[in-house]
Amino acid sequence: MLPWISKHSFPLYLAPMARFTDTAFRQMCKNQGADVMVTEFVQADAIIQGHERLWETVDFTTSQRPMGVQIFGSNPSTMAEAAKRINDKIRPDFIDINYGCPADRVICMDAGSSLLRNPCKLGTITKQVVDAVPETPVTIKIRIGWDDQTINALEIGKIGEAVGAKALTIHGRTKVQGYRGDANWQIIGQVAESLTIPVIGNGSIQSAKDVIEVKNNTNCAGVMIGRAALGYPWIFRDIKHYLKTGTAPSPPSIEYRWKTIIEYTEIIMSRSYQKERRMDIKWMRPKIIALTKEMKGSRKIRTALGSVSKISDLKDLASKHISMYQTTA
Repeated sequence: MLPWISKHSFPLYLAPMARFTDTAFRQMCKNQGADVMVTEFVQADAIIQGHERLWETVDFTTSQRPMGVQIFGSNPSTMAEAAKRINDKIRPDFIDINYGCPADRVICMDAGSSLLRNPCKLGTITKQVVDAVPETPVTIKIRIGWDDQTINALEIGKIGEAVGAKALTIHGRTKVQGYRGDANWQIIGQVAESLTIPVIGNGSIQSAKDVIEVKNNTNCAGVMIGRAALGYPWIFRDIKHYLKTGTAPSPPSIEYRWKTIIEYTEIIMSRSYQKERRMDIKWMRPKIIALTKEMKGSRKIRTALGSVSKISDLKDLASKHISMYQTTA
């Protein structure tokens, strides 16, 4: 069993999202009520080859626990060795295996959701990782299938359960579907009813009402929230408040949101391994755009960010935006 999952808990996971869920973003979400964290995924082969920058990706603080590190790859022995090295070096609370990423660069490696087409190999990889880290739980993340004609989430879930996976996260879309359309919660619910290990549902969670719907109408043990948290990490706070009181809290003020964004940017800049990334924040533009997406005047902010290169520039932009929109965001 996973100690953060019980009959009396319904944990909110922050989904791992490449290039976005860095340690500072995870801490921001943790502060707002996220219960469980998973790092951006790292390639097993690159860990074995000694790519030092990958340790920045999987870095985490004690306050972020329970914390999982997500790995991907196609070679069972390499995946097992990478899991062991990660476990020995940083002692995460669990190792998560990515069988859900639909990106072409991952599919061409026969990794991610490509392995949904090869359940036998997926089972072999999972078992070898489980055997490599016997004292650390191994979990797996999948999609409901490769396409609408090959929905096999239940088959994959049973394989994972049989070889020792301690939990299953299901993204309710197919690989072919990508991130389009609604997640299929009927299939997620069917799998959750059929397995003895906990199932975490993922996909199309936008609000506290969505979480309550999952909690009341499926056997899911928790939910994982991804893109909705990118632009609004306060979603965890809102959900926790709603679950406790039945009412939605007031949204954070525009001043507070800008303060959070600036602090986040300063933390990322100071921790970057690359000197040039500590000098110029242009590389952070996608991260900042994501955090300002739900603000009033977000289109103007996006345009203005094109000429922002220093923290002082970002603070000036924030001041101008706050002056223009003094109402609650």
